[in-house]
Amino acid sequence: MGLDQQQVADFGAQVLEGRQGSIEVLTIIGQIEGHVLLPETYKTTKYEHVLPLLTSVEENPQIGGLLLLLNTVGGDIEAGLAIAELIAGMKKPTVSLVLGGGHSIGVPLAVSARTSFIVPSAGMTIHPVRMSGTVIGAPATYEYFQAIQDRIVEFVTRNSGITRKRFESYMMATGQLSNDVGTMIYGKEAVACGLIDRIGSLADALDCLRQMIHETQTDQKKKISESSI
Repeated sequence: MGLDQQQVADFGAQVLEGRQGSIEVLTIIGQIEGHVLLPETYKTTKYEHVLPLLTSVEENPQIGGLLLLLNTVGGDIEAGLAIAELIAGMKKPTVSLVLGGGHSIGVPLAVSARTSFIVPSAGMTIHPVRMSGTVIGAPATYEYFQAIQDRIVEFVTRNSGITRKRFESYMMATGQLSNDVGTMIYGKEAVACGLIDRIGSLADALDCLRQMIHETQTDQKKKISESSI
């Protein structure tokens, strides 16, 4: 098995070669796994695989940009935010494409790229923070929940065009989801509300990323030329 095939098998990542340099394709699928291992029956994205991979993409001069493919139900909040913050802080061009679903903590991941796309049939679930296990009925517990929720809201509104008021209204809506609080939105609405930048396909996302890479390379050449005068 070659290196690229091994990357696909181990990390859901592959390098695409092109005239303007290579593109790293990273898939975020299933459930985002955090500090606790999930059962083998779950499809997971492991943050301990993704974080060093993203770092190597940023530092590798042979890779021009990152394409993020999303089909996730969500998962561990801190692991998801860690991945999202790393992507948002990259200098290299980044594009995300929501396929199937970008639910829960998948929402910050979707908006972490410089330009985000969604296919018309994809869905995104926006809901309040949930906790499993024993919950202590004390004011400090609810303050902790609110603090985590604020981190998510702040990240999403900082990295997309949706307003805090609109996002929180989706998050706290009743009557939208059976036995739950929150909202499910689909392709066109996700773009109309400013959460996602554009409706598009894989070809659209790749075209956009290649254009961004070309513009970045042109700017770099211009700076080098000006500094040598």
